[in-house]
Amino acid sequence: MSSPPLVVTDLHKNFGDTPIVRGISFSLAPGECYALLGPNGAGKTTTLRCCLGLTEPTSGHIMLGGEPLPRRAREARLRVGVVPQMDNLDPDFTAGENLLVYGRYFGMKDADIRARIPQLLSFAGLEGKENSRIQTLSGGMKRRLTLARALVNDPDLLILDEPTTGLDPQARHLIWERLKALLARGKTVLLTTHFMDEAERLATRIAILDAGKLIAQGTPREVIQTHIEPDVVEVFGDWQNGAADTSATGTAADWARANAAQFVERFEVSGETAFCYAHEPAALLAHLHAQHGLRYLHRPANLEDVFLKLTGRELRD
Repeated sequence: MSSPPLVVTDLHKNFGDTPIVRGISFSLAPGECYALLGPNGAGKTTTLRCCLGLTEPTSGHIMLGGEPLPRRAREARLRVGVVPQMDNLDPDFTAGENLLVYGRYFGMKDADIRARIPQLLSFAGLEGKENSRIQTLSGGMKRRLTLARALVNDPDLLILDEPTTGLDPQARHLIWERLKALLARGKTVLLTTHFMDEAERLATRIAILDAGKLIAQGTPREVIQTHIEPDVVEVFGDWQNGAADTSATGTAADWARANAAQFVERFEVSGETAFCYAHEPAALLAHLHAQHGLRYLHRPANLEDVFLKLTGRELRD
């Protein structure tokens, strides 16, 4: 039986006196996509850097491809592909030259790399772009080239730090298709993302990280079922407080503060929208149907609802 591609045990990382990662543990099974989620500043990128041997932990143990980190980081990274948060393609080289030079870092022969370049570019939807300068590529093309570059050494494990941030929907969906194809081929993926729909679509398991601690872990469905009510009703629009008195108006937030608690276990207000969370929403829906001016959307709870419940709605810098 093959060993786990990555095992993290009681990882701590401090910068000076400030703890950034505080005792997290997780492991990846071969062939799965594991998504690490969290708000800005939660410790995701620091965790990835520790998992690549680029940042030395304060304490804890990491095994990458069966090799201990950071002591044997160089050897471990030979079987890993990385898509960093920001594209770092060399602007002085063409698309093909970027792949060639990167392959040399792994000790690959030029002939072997050149043989792989056409299939890598095809995989990334960049056929015919081998001789294109980086400056002529769109943002989506650059991101896909960075993914192709991460595959030049045919890695067992791919580590992707927010791979679709800043891309249009078409480019995002193409990258999702390519990642699903890699998973179908038995590759293992460690992913960070701010897109909850991306995690739900791709991840076998997820972990939510906040303030350096893992606060939830499991399959997307398990995390949703464990941490939040199954039904969500979003309420918005103008509320007429009493059908006969159209001058007494307010927002959905005003309605929620006055009425929601009698129908649901929990509600939250964000701006002028009320989010009502319920196990049995029938009474709430009947009440809303009789209200003047209010509109509502009834839907099942999703991963974004869980994320906001566990990490809060306030902005993070």
